[in-house]
Amino acid sequence: MAKIRLKHVNRFRNNNRADKSYRYYFRVPGQKAVPLPGAPGSKEFMTAYGLALAASQTATQDSIAAAADKLAKPGSVAALIVTYYKSDMWKVLAPDTKEARERIIRKFGEEFGTAKVATLTKTNLITIMDDIPSLSARRSWLKCIRHLFASAIPSLIAVNPAEDIKQVRLPKTKGHWTWTNDQIATYRAYWKLGTKQRLVFEFALETVSRRGEVVRLGPQHCYIGEEGERRIRIERTHGSADVDIQISDALAAAIDAMPRPEPINGVIPLTFLHNTLDGSLRSKKALGNDFAGWFKAAGLPDKCRMHGLKEGGMRRGAEARLTTHELMAKSGHKSLAMVQLYTQEANQKLLADSGAEKEREARGRAPKLITARTDADQKLQTLPIQTYKHGLK
Repeated sequence: MAKIRLKHVNRFRNNNRADKSYRYYFRVPGQKAVPLPGAPGSKEFMTAYGLALAASQTATQDSIAAAADKLAKPGSVAALIVTYYKSDMWKVLAPDTKEARERIIRKFGEEFGTAKVATLTKTNLITIMDDIPSLSARRSWLKCIRHLFASAIPSLIAVNPAEDIKQVRLPKTKGHWTWTNDQIATYRAYWKLGTKQRLVFEFALETVSRRGEVVRLGPQHCYIGEEGERRIRIERTHGSADVDIQISDALAAAIDAMPRPEPINGVIPLTFLHNTLDGSLRSKKALGNDFAGWFKAAGLPDKCRMHGLKEGGMRRGAEARLTTHELMAKSGHKSLAMVQLYTQEANQKLLADSGAEKEREARGRAPKLITARTDADQKLQTLPIQTYKHGLK
């Protein structure tokens, strides 16, 4: 299968950046480089390439259109990618999922954009997948490509060649480190109320939120409930249900201690955590990188990542005797299995003692058994035993 080869196109990757994905440029000796957006083979990419090529060669509009459609021929992988991005299958995906899959599709289009979709077989895809060194990357690649080829049915193919490929099994791990109570206390002691470091921490711990959820939270999500309690609405990501929960005392203190937001370009920012230069939404990647420096400054080990605060919050909820359904109502998880996964580090001895206390309380509420014998009972025991034959006296 041929790779995409376009004249004057170079790719560049800066390994010093958090985002190590390739960037593409149209470079002609003696002329200024022109950045090319999108994935190679996509309509956006090819249109920009055609315009750059036309400008460098003083081409006509016809040659521009020809250059733009050079790789996006009907039935090709490049054409499939273009239609996939316009499909309802793509539109319903979560933003985080789109971001991750765009990187996979970009590379796939770069290498196999000219290939005919109908000629790609299960064996071809397995061969491509086997060249990916990381097991987790293979797993993500297969999910993405399987969804991409599903959008080609029935217009281009009758059967999805990726459908029957066995999913990659990852070795079992304990996942993210669950913050302990001592580590939580250490962080709070170092980062005082009134700092954004403390506010981020309390949001992640007290509302068991991911970083992608924390960056979107703002004053407009907070309100006073019918009973006068402070509440917050959180739009969950990764398929979890949105939640409406009470604001804990620790989180309320962190919010109240923050200085009032100053207008940026005459507009009050809509998020608690925003870019201070223009008020725009802070990226979750930037927040994750910042948090890595914050917990290290507090003297905590590398394993204390931000997602571990979500697990720490779930653990504390389990140890506080919250039921599974109460935990689900707080976290937004839709399955009992996920709650079990997030609370597996809960103190089992503490939970066992809690269960024993509940049993004692239940026994205390139960009716007492009658142990004293009545006079009638005593009289029955003194009656002589009579013999019966065939049930007749």
